[in-house]
Amino acid sequence: MSPLLDMLPEHLNGGAVGSYAPAPIAAPVTSLLPPTSDDELHDLICVGFGPASLAIAIAMHDALDPSLADSSSPLHTAPKALFLERQTEFAWHAGMLIPGAKMQISFIKDMASMRNPRSKFTFLSYLHAKGRLVSFANLNTFLPHRAEFQDYLRWCADAFAPNARYGQEVVEVRPDAASRRGGRAVRAFEVVSRDLVTGQVSVRRARHVVVATGGQASIPAPFPANDPRVIHSSQYQFQVGRMFSDRLANWRFAVVGSGQSAAEIFSDLHARYPNCRTRLLIKSDALKPSDDSPFVNEIFDPDRVDPFFVTPTPRRRAILAANKATNYGVVRENLLNHIYETLYMQRLTGAPTSSWPHRIIPGTVVTSIETPASSGPIILNTAPVAQETATEGGVGYVKDEMREFDGVFVATGYRRDLHETILASSSGLLPAGAKDWDVGRDYRVRFAEGEVAPSAGVWLQGCCEETHGLSDSLLSILAVRGGEIVQSMFGDEQVFREGKGKAVNGTA
Repeated sequence: MSPLLDMLPEHLNGGAVGSYAPAPIAAPVTSLLPPTSDDELHDLICVGFGPASLAIAIAMHDALDPSLADSSSPLHTAPKALFLERQTEFAWHAGMLIPGAKMQISFIKDMASMRNPRSKFTFLSYLHAKGRLVSFANLNTFLPHRAEFQDYLRWCADAFAPNARYGQEVVEVRPDAASRRGGRAVRAFEVVSRDLVTGQVSVRRARHVVVATGGQASIPAPFPANDPRVIHSSQYQFQVGRMFSDRLANWRFAVVGSGQSAAEIFSDLHARYPNCRTRLLIKSDALKPSDDSPFVNEIFDPDRVDPFFVTPTPRRRAILAANKATNYGVVRENLLNHIYETLYMQRLTGAPTSSWPHRIIPGTVVTSIETPASSGPIILNTAPVAQETATEGGVGYVKDEMREFDGVFVATGYRRDLHETILASSSGLLPAGAKDWDVGRDYRVRFAEGEVAPSAGVWLQGCCEETHGLSDSLLSILAVRGGEIVQSMFGDEQVFREGKGKAVNGTA
């Protein structure tokens, strides 16, 4: 029997481990959260319905599931919850669902397993429901294809469809003025969103608000933000085929970046356009492998958040800098080997390196961009990273005569500051002189003493790396963190039911 089958909880294997029998495709899982109307006071509104909010939804469901709940469950009454998402349907990094791309972390770090492997929302439960459990076990891998994990996430999200509103761009979260009458502490927030199809603006109210908007594509200078030929990695799958429809054309492409996304795009272009010429421009001297060894992987364990949070700020920053290469600007080794082999095969032609169709140009930055005409080529002007340390002909810098490109793909990362704009109207609730949106260990915004009632609050997700560690924007801790957020919001059942207690400042 495959070792993966030995991991199955009893609700999947039909009895004791070892007695597994294939089952027919199961009916979809349904949520225990009651449907809500837009005009009522919600217990929770999540701004953004990506994996972070999905993990919270699943944690609420599991807290209500009679087969899982116990005396420590934070929920004895189903909360009225709503999830507002800008996209028109649930999608997770859909722009980078490149054929063949695999996950970089184990499927066990799904939306539930690390918190409670008996949940009906684990990846193994998904495989069972789809009738692929045994077949997946035969793959003998912990790394599913990214497209399959996206399908798993959508399968989970479909269970909460009655509580989700898609095509809603949240523009503001502000204190509910009515709840403050008479000088009382804020007991609810208004969430203002705009329908991206009709333009209609809606205002919904909630006692608890989670802001989990994910990263926003970062296109730094000198790259133009509005040129359709300059495409951020997050839009790759959506735009590459539309902009460059002729697969046999002699396209000239530049890819900028040294991380996993840049390497995947660089590799995919070779396969997608057999006659293209590509350049991968990187600042470093070489592409570097990600370190996913066991001890390094412990950096992303849920139990690492506590000690990191209480560490003094200077030491936190040093830890983040020291471990940055585990997550940023690195590439999985199997992809590095594939790219190296692709470049090596060009050596067999005997042609000089300068004439190779595909090259990596290290030690290089783009200094300026010229776009003489909208239909003409994009001209990239480059230079060594630092003239004083990487001069032409020195270590890490390669002279390249190719300057004109039909398309430029920038894998330059994401900004995670949209919460500052959305919450601007609530900044008056912060302590005097506060400039940052400081959060407690439970991710709850620390408002000034007495400004917000204990039965209300705002929680931030995916933008707390500086206080909670490198795992903050990753899948690794979402299952556990979802449970922590539910406990933080609803752990005091008396406060949850009646809204009693004096105002607090939002600390854990």
